[in-house]
Amino acid sequence: MSLDIFWFLPTSGDTRYLGKSDFGRPATNDYMRQIAVTAESLGYDGLLIPTGSSCLDPWVTAASLIPVTQRIKLLVALRTSVSGPTASARQAATLDQALKGRLLLNVVAGGDATEFAAEGVHLSHDERYEVADEFLTVWRRLLQGEQVDFDGKHFQIEGARNHFPPVSQPYPPLYFGGSSPAAHELAAQHVDAYLTWGEPPAAVAEKIADVRARAARHGRTVRFGVRLQVIVRETNAEAWAAAEHLISKLTDEEIQTAQANFARMDSVGQKRITELHGGDRNKLEISPNLWAGVGLVRGGAGTALVGDLETVAARLKEYVDLGVDSFVLSGYPHLEEAIRFAELVFPLLPGKQPVTLRDQTMTGGAFDVRATEKTELRKVA
Repeated sequence: MSLDIFWFLPTSGDTRYLGKSDFGRPATNDYMRQIAVTAESLGYDGLLIPTGSSCLDPWVTAASLIPVTQRIKLLVALRTSVSGPTASARQAATLDQALKGRLLLNVVAGGDATEFAAEGVHLSHDERYEVADEFLTVWRRLLQGEQVDFDGKHFQIEGARNHFPPVSQPYPPLYFGGSSPAAHELAAQHVDAYLTWGEPPAAVAEKIADVRARAARHGRTVRFGVRLQVIVRETNAEAWAAAEHLISKLTDEEIQTAQANFARMDSVGQKRITELHGGDRNKLEISPNLWAGVGLVRGGAGTALVGDLETVAARLKEYVDLGVDSFVLSGYPHLEEAIRFAELVFPLLPGKQPVTLRDQTMTGGAFDVRATEKTELRKVA
């Protein structure tokens, strides 16, 4: 079985250290393009373009990558609570046409209540999933060419049509992640692929089983994926040293502030990730080679697989054995780690070709990989 391996576009900025960083990189369009071109050259199947108040707009970012990419798919955030389904359907069809069928959509129903308030959205956790259900019901019908009249609790729509069909049929595939019962039910009814954050395999197995059973009750099947950080090196010792290096500048105050912010959120998935480590630096290996250090200060995908190439490949296979066929990966800094993971681990994964840093499009841009690594290593020393 061939795996889909996606990389992550750091549209809120990039760094070598979590917390206060001496080597922060702004989220410029030039840097996003460099990562995208590199990921495509290396053979990654897709790029996740995230959303959030601190991120570049995902739709504009995706559009900016059209002239510089030809093959790689773009997984773009679709926020169901802050836009209407009719305009969003037209937007998706237009972008999918421009990408010649390379658009994937990451349904984002939840998030931080503070960010929602800034958008003028004041909905409870379960109300956001009610909105998402209605949104996707209308959105899917529109992209399948129907004229839609809909009288729901949150949307009242009359005579809606989408006049610009997407290349992808019946519509660009829908990805989605969420850990609450409401989220699992939404996945079962509407999405093509369910993504879980990188929890221990036993916990992931439970989530997959629940979503799969719910989908079956609706006469549907769903694919499964895992969103993870990766820290891979040629030896386990080097990988664990790199993990410690990543959090070496974190202060206790930064950790406490971040954990307090996470605690006020109503996200079940964030709560599950936080409970894995409890903000304790001494309890970060929560499962063999699964390290929660990123989650000390980063919301969302807070766990990383840490180890040498054989170990990381073996841990990925544990998820594959549960029914996972997609991985959405990232690592700090994202340009260098995209190259490192592909060179070291791709040869051990089904359907992936060995790669080397030979394509000149990967170097010489805003951040030359080789020059940057040498300069920053001198600074660290």
